[in-house]
Amino acid sequence: MALRRKTAYEEWATRYRAGKRAPKETATTISGMPVEPLYTPEDLAGWSYDDKLGYPGEFPYTRGVYPSMYRGQLWTIRQFAGYGNAEETNRRYKFLLAQGQAGLSVAFDMPTLMGYDSDDPLSEGEVGHCGVAIDSLEDMETLFSGIRLDQITTSMTINSPAAILYAMYIAVGEKEGLAPGTLGGTLQNDILKEYIAQKEYIFPPEPSMRLVVDTIVFAARNMPRWNAVSISGYHIREAGSTAVQELAFTLADGMAYVEASVKAGLNIDEFAPRLSFFFDSHIDFFEEIAKFRAARRLWARVMRDKYAARDPKSWMLRFHTQTAGVSLTRQQVENNISRTAYEAMAAVLGGTISLHTNSMDEVLALPTERAAQIALRTQQVLAHETGITNTIDPLAGSFFLERLTDEMEHGAQQYFDRIDEQGGVLPCIENGFFQREIADAAFEFERKLEANERIIVGVNAYKEGEGAEVPTLKIGPETERGQVQRLKALKARRDNTSVRNRLEELKVAARGRDNLMPPLLNCVKAYATEGEIMAALKEVFGVYREPILF
Repeated sequence: MALRRKTAYEEWATRYRAGKRAPKETATTISGMPVEPLYTPEDLAGWSYDDKLGYPGEFPYTRGVYPSMYRGQLWTIRQFAGYGNAEETNRRYKFLLAQGQAGLSVAFDMPTLMGYDSDDPLSEGEVGHCGVAIDSLEDMETLFSGIRLDQITTSMTINSPAAILYAMYIAVGEKEGLAPGTLGGTLQNDILKEYIAQKEYIFPPEPSMRLVVDTIVFAARNMPRWNAVSISGYHIREAGSTAVQELAFTLADGMAYVEASVKAGLNIDEFAPRLSFFFDSHIDFFEEIAKFRAARRLWARVMRDKYAARDPKSWMLRFHTQTAGVSLTRQQVENNISRTAYEAMAAVLGGTISLHTNSMDEVLALPTERAAQIALRTQQVLAHETGITNTIDPLAGSFFLERLTDEMEHGAQQYFDRIDEQGGVLPCIENGFFQREIADAAFEFERKLEANERIIVGVNAYKEGEGAEVPTLKIGPETERGQVQRLKALKARRDNTSVRNRLEELKVAARGRDNLMPPLLNCVKAYATEGEIMAALKEVFGVYREPILF
């Protein structure tokens, strides 16, 4: 009988170990995926270049959605910023644009995110603290004063009240003489991940989905440069998920939006090219690169084969990336600069289309101007000094990376099957499936950390010295007082009869089936506040209370 030839891995093990126990017998990615000490051609047995890779800019887009990628155009440097009032944030935006930033990304404060005006008792102590306070069209006008909206793209990170802030942005453009179709940007507007992870929901799932679909329909028919939803894995990952869970749950949410938009009467190729995604770039370098590559390949196949999209642009998964806020530490805070740099490099090697790099002090407070500049310079050094933009998908063909990409894809597909077995995304939200999976993953990570199975520099190892004290940005009580005074002045001088009429018209529309964007535009143009508009919608839609799941 012929003897079995040793595999390349076995041959290496024989030569290397020589009968001795190898150091670090087991290793995993940060998400717990097993990692071998060596990968060889046998790990890609039966692997097809055409099926798995192909060319950049062509199906299945593993190597990137554009043929020349960064050789043709760099990713968009889009630093997330917002604090205090609109005037203060406007100054920060102009500073960042002057430093070479190519797009704006708006961070809103907690009252705005939750649909409350700054003078609401529930807003007390929170106005302007985690982002900029926006109560009305007047604030939005101030926020973008002196900035040509047709010459930049703007991303707005907001969800439950997203349609209202979207309407305000459109109205600002119209006041500048810009038609909606000339405006480019992205609305996060991903309500499903709020129920799954971030918990900034307001309305029950069904009317919340209606608002998202209404914005998708409006953008598809009126704003060809606008991404009406940015399907966000970032917050799923920040809640403690693994990389595979982030990948799978995000794409599952994307499929739910596709199905809802088609049900609303849109042809899939009418809106799918303007769907965008938002991922976390965590600290495990190769796992993140593999995740991004698997995401493109999975989405391309789902859109072409499951949903029968015919336009290749509908198959392309275009995504923004933010480095992992959850990886930042308050201990030895300067270490966060290097963490962010590695995470940013992983995002670029994974083919991101735009990128935000976290500031080192975000674990302590909103970024100072200096910390924001360092984060911006991190991207610029990456783009212009490292050379990684010279070659498209430079890690393609790596035995390890291609195997890890395949394993990411396989793991996500297993989750898709489990979600389908339970009836889809909404039933999985209602029965707590997503929440339990994320909670279990977060618990396992913390267990490994406490057992020193996972090392975080400065936290459970190399703890000597906290480093220099870092100055932080402080938002004083005068910010809230000033915002409340401006809001009261607006309410006193506007046409309040017009406001009441527009709000009544909105409630009538909400009780029916018409698209809600036109009445929302009428409300914001009358200077109805965000809180007033949300109160009107709550009368019709109600407020969601999450059931006790576990």
